[in-house]
Amino acid sequence: MESLTVVDHPLLKRDLTILRRQETPHGQFRKTVSDAAAILAYEAMRGIELEEVGIETPMESTTGYEIAEDVMVVPIMRAGLGMVDGFVRYVPEARVGHLGMQRDEETNRPVDYYSNVPEGIETAHVFVVDPMLATGGSATSAIHHLKEEGGQHFTFACLVAAPEGVKTLREEHPDVHAVTAVLDRELDENAFIRPGLGDAGDRIFGTRD
Repeated sequence: MESLTVVDHPLLKRDLTILRRQETPHGQFRKTVSDAAAILAYEAMRGIELEEVGIETPMESTTGYEIAEDVMVVPIMRAGLGMVDGFVRYVPEARVGHLGMQRDEETNRPVDYYSNVPEGIETAHVFVVDPMLATGGSATSAIHHLKEEGGQHFTFACLVAAPEGVKTLREEHPDVHAVTAVLDRELDENAFIRPGLGDAGDRIFGTRD
């Protein structure tokens, strides 16, 4: 799957184990999502464009580097909110948009309920974040929406992906690269990822046992 990068890092494997564990309390789960997102961001931003700048060290003049692209982080609410801090940790000047989508429990299709996208998406590198890539419905719908807003350069980042979701994203948006911590086995009959980690939104916000 050339359109997908699975980040192989010991700390990420440790964090993913914490997230998978059923007894992990929501406070620790929320913190670990943010920490794991920061590791994903490190990899997802590997290809970000830089520009040379002249600087003065305490010893002499030299050449340094600054980020040359506008960076925008767009979480798919509500679970994607848990990944934002991990991404802006490295790029605090990044602007943050919001897309609200929820899954119809009968059709398993995404339903839009909110959109707030900052100006300048046309020239920004947009990182769309959501802990789970299951059917791929929410991810593809979110990127379609953002392309209609004028977005052109995207990376999708998630903690856990299913093969079905990766396939859908690749078919719908072959220009979008995805970065994940793990590619899991499959979706079950209810479109939940197996082995997965349960409902990431509920576990982040402590809204359900």
